[in-house]
Amino acid sequence: MAALIVAAAGWPWGFVAVALPCFFLFFFRDPERVIGGGPADVVSPADGRVMIVGDPIGDFAGSTWRQISIFLSPMDVHVNRMPVAGRVTSVRYHAGRFLPAYRREAGDLNEYTEVTMDVNGRPVIVRQIVGILARRIVCRVREGDVVARGARFGVMKFGSRMDVFLPADARLLTAVGDRVRGGETIIASFERGTT
Repeated sequence: MAALIVAAAGWPWGFVAVALPCFFLFFFRDPERVIGGGPADVVSPADGRVMIVGDPIGDFAGSTWRQISIFLSPMDVHVNRMPVAGRVTSVRYHAGRFLPAYRREAGDLNEYTEVTMDVNGRPVIVRQIVGILARRIVCRVREGDVVARGARFGVMKFGSRMDVFLPADARLLTAVGDRVRGGETIIASFERGTT
């Protein structure tokens, strides 16, 4: 196919005809993962670099929640995984802007999908947040679904961010700047097990 395009339109278009499908195959890769930790552990919902750890900002500022935010570059795997096992109590879509996902205020101002989970009586919130390049969120869970820790639940397309909000008794096990892998890296744990 590329050879035909080169013959018809020249080598630059032939290069595009080969490079573009290769990029999409790379971007939408979905490697198998060995899910880390045990029932009381919270695994990373995505591959990327940790940008916020600790007291929440934005909508959750001043609350007793704990926040972990992960920035996904276009080079990271963009399949999203559930950080905990539990029952989905709500899925909420929020229309918004398309600021760069690494900006602190992007978590509240940008378009996002928010999934709230019940983990044996504890609420856990996961947000899929778009960025300047990511313009589409796919969220495959619905209210009432029971999901496993590390289970695939969606994808964000082209650079984005994941925020996880945990109850105050969660022990945070990651730091700003850490590289994490979705489903494998343990980012937090509950002081009392979730069994």
